[in-house]
Amino acid sequence: MLFHSSIRTELARSFGATLVVLFTIVLTVLLIRTLGMASRGSVNPEEVMLVLGYTVLGYTQTILTLALFISIVSTLSRMYRDSEMIIWFSSGRSLGGFLSPVFRFAWPILMVIALMVFFVWPWANQQTEDLRARFENRGDLQRIAPGQFQESSSGRRVFFIDKDTADGTEGKNVFISSIEKNGNETVTSANSGRIEWVKDRQFLMLNSGQRLENDPNTGRIKVSEFEQYGAQIGAAAIYTGSARALRARNTLALLKDPNVGNMGEFGWRIGVALTALNLVLLGVAATISNPRAGKGGNLMFTLFAFIVYFNMLNVGQRWVASGQVNWVTLLVLLHGTVLALCAVWLAKRHHNVSLLDLPRRFLTGPRPAGAVA
Repeated sequence: MLFHSSIRTELARSFGATLVVLFTIVLTVLLIRTLGMASRGSVNPEEVMLVLGYTVLGYTQTILTLALFISIVSTLSRMYRDSEMIIWFSSGRSLGGFLSPVFRFAWPILMVIALMVFFVWPWANQQTEDLRARFENRGDLQRIAPGQFQESSSGRRVFFIDKDTADGTEGKNVFISSIEKNGNETVTSANSGRIEWVKDRQFLMLNSGQRLENDPNTGRIKVSEFEQYGAQIGAAAIYTGSARALRARNTLALLKDPNVGNMGEFGWRIGVALTALNLVLLGVAATISNPRAGKGGNLMFTLFAFIVYFNMLNVGQRWVASGQVNWVTLLVLLHGTVLALCAVWLAKRHHNVSLLDLPRRFLTGPRPAGAVA
């Protein structure tokens, strides 16, 4: 049918163009953020592209939702501006009749969004957390780039090595500034150092240097020289992995442990899928364009509605996690209310009913046949 095929073709073109633009913007923003994390030592600089890929994959469902919403609004807005909607309405089509072609185009994307948020989202987050945790749990000497001061994983030491060997196990002109558990400040320097393992712990063995220890309470300074000195720079040799963050838990694990935190995350994932569905309906119900008006009004409405809806979704997740509201209640109140408002809005425009005329019609009753307006 010409009506269905023309609308789906127009939606596909708009969706593809919007998706490319959004992915480009998100990729640029996340690349800058990931490079910043790498410069701060949060992720391995050699794994920047891998972390970036997992991060973008985790945000794909949000990008798809926004791209679908924008494509529907922009397509219908263009049809209003070019008077195509008037032609379709004159040929017997109503606004409600646009739901069928729009949902026939949108349902595969809605299915992908649901699969992404339930399965790909936690998997991508888990991979990212594992990469970051593995990098955070490496030995302190492995953090050091020659010629740069670098903070240890505990934040209580600062290392400096003038240069090291190719395998990274030995260094020249070593400098270590640290704060001990008793509050004393120590500065250790040595001509060279090498990594040695003592059972399951990693030590930096320093050669030919001196150690300065300052007690801030008494102001006493102690200086000592050494031929060889060992400083522990790493914990257990076996990497045990990091504790799984809430957003990195798979959906089945959330359901097996139904505490408020897990249910908040589970409700958020369901909410993302319901948000995409409601935004499709909202796009059909709310889009209207005056040919004499500018082109940016509907776009501003689209971005505003999307931001408000997702912020409400995130706030609701925090309410559920804090025990203020049940996750089922939140789904019914938030998404059910939006669905009802969209349905009422669509019915109003479908039947061409003015809300300002409803009180007058209710008070005066139906007009008798043949009455003059």
